[in-house]
Amino acid sequence: MNKMLIPILFALGTAVFWGCYGPTIGNAQAPRIDGKPLLPPDGWTPFKPYVFIGIAYLVIAIAGGLAMMKLKGDSFDYFAPVPGVEGASHFMTAKWGFLAGALGAFGALCLTTAMMTSRGNALLVMPIVFGGAVSITAIVSIIKLRGHGPLEINPLLWVGMGLTVVGVVLVAMNTPHGHAAKKPVAPATDTIATTDAAAQEADQEKPESAEAS
Repeated sequence: MNKMLIPILFALGTAVFWGCYGPTIGNAQAPRIDGKPLLPPDGWTPFKPYVFIGIAYLVIAIAGGLAMMKLKGDSFDYFAPVPGVEGASHFMTAKWGFLAGALGAFGALCLTTAMMTSRGNALLVMPIVFGGAVSITAIVSIIKLRGHGPLEINPLLWVGMGLTVVGVVLVAMNTPHGHAAKKPVAPATDTIATTDAAAQEADQEKPESAEAS
């Protein structure tokens, strides 16, 4: 149990951070006028906050990664061969790390766009993201493991995927939606002034009508 505690804690940390990611990026949506997002140049698109998502990745991943590599005594050589393992080199870390980062970046772009276009509705978007991610991970793992030989799949896996879809649909259908902002009501003084002006115009038209008759 002690050996599994650290990965479980980090997995929970991932859930916490990514769970907060959606609501946080939802705050960066463009202001809306009459229910429509304000477009450039006065407003902005989802790509504008996405740039600073990338900057955050660069700062935290590169600075943090290099610091931890130094702390753990890691090698900074990404091309050195691995002794005793034929065909293996440290370049694997660069290749697969970049690919995983690219997938994460595209995922962040999709999530950011989803949050922007859903008016920051994290209760709708995030269940789809996490529910779908679990199923995709299982499918990719099955495809990967099948390349190493026969694989027995427990039918409960498909039951779990089905329940995930049902859960996502239930959450999406029952997500509370905000109401559109009410149109501003004209002050009472403006209403009275408008009424008085209309009455004065009517009084001025009466003598003209009488003269014409």
